[in-house]
Amino acid sequence: MRNQQIVTEFKKSSASQGGQQDCIEVARTADGGRAVRDSKNRDGGLQFYAPAGWAAFIDGVKAGAFTG
Repeated sequence: MRNQQIVTEFKKSSASQGGQQDCIEVARTADGGRAVRDSKNRDGGLQFYAPAGWAAFIDGVKAGAFTG
C-alpha cells in the first residue's frame, strides 16, 4: 500500500444497525484502499487493505463465498 492516510470518516454497515453488536467500520484511504476497525473498540487498532485486496473481498461477499 502506498498511502494509508484515511480520507473519509469511518462508516458502519447499514446491515449492522439496530441490535447488532459485532460490527466493523470502514473508511477510505488516500490510495483507494480501506481501513477497517472494530466498532466496539475503536482505539484497538486498524487493519489496512490495498484497493485490489478490498475489491476481491467485496467480490467474494457478493458471490456468497463467506456464507456458512
